[in-house]
Amino acid sequence: MTDSTRADTRPAGTGEDAGAPRGVSAPSPGPEATISAPETTADAPGTSPGKKVVRIGDRVFSSIATGSGAFVVVLIAAIGIFLLIRAVPSLQVNNESFLFSGVWDTRNPSNLHFGVLYLAWITVASSLVALVLAMPISCGIALFLTQYAPRSLARPFAYIVDLLAAVPSVIYGLWGFLVLAPVLKPIALWLNTDLGFIPLFADGNSDTLISGGNVFTAGVVLAVMIIPTITGVSREVFQRTPTSHIEGALALGATRWEVVRTTVWPFGRNGFIGGSMLGLGRALGETMALTIILSATFDAPRYSIFDAGATFASKIALGSGEFNNNMQVGAYISAGLVLFIITFAVNALARWIESASGKGKE
Repeated sequence: MTDSTRADTRPAGTGEDAGAPRGVSAPSPGPEATISAPETTADAPGTSPGKKVVRIGDRVFSSIATGSGAFVVVLIAAIGIFLLIRAVPSLQVNNESFLFSGVWDTRNPSNLHFGVLYLAWITVASSLVALVLAMPISCGIALFLTQYAPRSLARPFAYIVDLLAAVPSVIYGLWGFLVLAPVLKPIALWLNTDLGFIPLFADGNSDTLISGGNVFTAGVVLAVMIIPTITGVSREVFQRTPTSHIEGALALGATRWEVVRTTVWPFGRNGFIGGSMLGLGRALGETMALTIILSATFDAPRYSIFDAGATFASKIALGSGEFNNNMQVGAYISAGLVLFIITFAVNALARWIESASGKGKE
């Protein structure tokens, strides 16, 4: 029997030729006859197949997100422009070197003398003292809460640390001047006596070593104020260390400290730096606490941590009684403009440190 005869004798409705007449092969479906289910379900009614559908909700959300980001940029630019416009008239009639003089006398609007040298020193010195004290303490607290403390202790302890941020700054100022300054007096005397040959610990520009109204006391108070900020950011970053990395290190026989040093710290280093810069920004702009602690003397500083004086923010607060003349106000706005620029510089430095240290390195 030939092949064609065998093909004719096969039962109908079986194999690939089912439904086709005997002796005639059923045509195979072409590409046009194949319709994929996902394409038919993805297209919205009334649209041609394959056309991308843009939903109204996506457009609205995208517009809101873009507008919010642009609004922040415009708002910051508007603040900077406002400060610059209001500061320029007073700077034009200023009779002192604005950046390299510490004289501040704005009582006579027609004869202004103001410079920010002393303000810049007190502001930067107190903030750096706070940062030096707060960074290691905050890092230790964050590592303890995330790597060492049991969960039953870590959660309430974290709440207590966060509550420090809710204390009003005026309370910190009163506490620092009335309670903390007498406690720090022996430490200040020891630093001044045994390390006084270092200019940083020499006598200050006024007799505040005993009273405690100096940069040292202000820095310690600021350190307590910024610890919750640095600790909160660092804790969140350290908690996000991949569990597989930690378990892998422990499985290889690493101690808890070696896990922290080789796994947790490299993963969270950038977040810790970012949190520290946020704390520094908080310290630079603090007003009421430093207004209470620091005296308003404007003697030439000796660039010691026992100097007294005023920061940018506290000077503006102390001079609010002179805000009845545009030229006088412009002098204080000029100081605010410098603080505004310093804050931007700190943020730029933080970004540079983060990019230089690398992201995601382990």
